[in-house]
Amino acid sequence: MIWGEDHMTEVGTVTGAAVHRPSGQGEALWAMGSLMEVKLHAEESGGALTAMEVTLPPGIATPLHVHHREAEAFYLLAGTIDYEAGGQLHRLAAGSLIWLPKDVPHRFRVTGDALARFLALGLPGGIEHLYQAVGVPADSRALPGAYPAEPELARWRTAAPAHGLEVLGPPLPG
Repeated sequence: MIWGEDHMTEVGTVTGAAVHRPSGQGEALWAMGSLMEVKLHAEESGGALTAMEVTLPPGIATPLHVHHREAEAFYLLAGTIDYEAGGQLHRLAAGSLIWLPKDVPHRFRVTGDALARFLALGLPGGIEHLYQAVGVPADSRALPGAYPAEPELARWRTAAPAHGLEVLGPPLPG
């Protein structure tokens, strides 16, 4: 049980082995011009959590969207990101955390001249399946560089609704 101020919330019991994933190990995907390193798959956590280390180039931006299946938390390790959530703009720098409850519209843009890197948590787990559906296995643990975006965009149009993601509008302006 987790104790809240006015109530207690039942938390499912997760059983199984501990998972340790050293730096540079685990599934690596290229999606959205970025590197997604899956540190913990949903199946490894009894469905409770997905954890990914995400590296993005300067200027990359997501459209305004909403997740209907999971909440997300992002802890920024490096770089700067402008993040709009629920209609409010937040400026994230290394050490910042943003919590996005399920069904809160959001979008972001990497700002400045440096890449951004963050730890992304999906609760419950499973969001990695979306990136597996739209991305491609990474040949290296580096940004993908130039690659044709249209095939990935076509996969997004099909995979997003199937994984509970709804696109609502354009990216944050640059």
